[in-house]
Amino acid sequence: MAESKPYRVHPEVWLEIESGDDWYLERSVDASAGFIAAISDAFDTISLAPGRWPKYLYGTRRLVLRRFPFSIIYLDDPDVVSIVVVAHSKRKPGYWKARL
Repeated sequence: MAESKPYRVHPEVWLEIESGDDWYLERSVDASAGFIAAISDAFDTISLAPGRWPKYLYGTRRLVLRRFPFSIIYLDDPDVVSIVVVAHSKRKPGYWKARL
């Protein structure tokens, strides 16, 4: 089995996660905890098999979360996975292009 790749997270991703978490926390502590767990699990899963998810825009790949309306968009570089955005599904596609 191949070893996982380390991942790095674009600084704006933390703000997107915090914004999403704030929204869920206003409604339910359980939803907030589930959201954070889903993000964390997705980062770990991407790290283990970054080529598993389909190619997306601008040379990226995308994992769509099942329980929450968010996608994690990343670059599968040779030595590291670069998490570019945690995007809400209702947000304009490609708004994060400048992060590449």
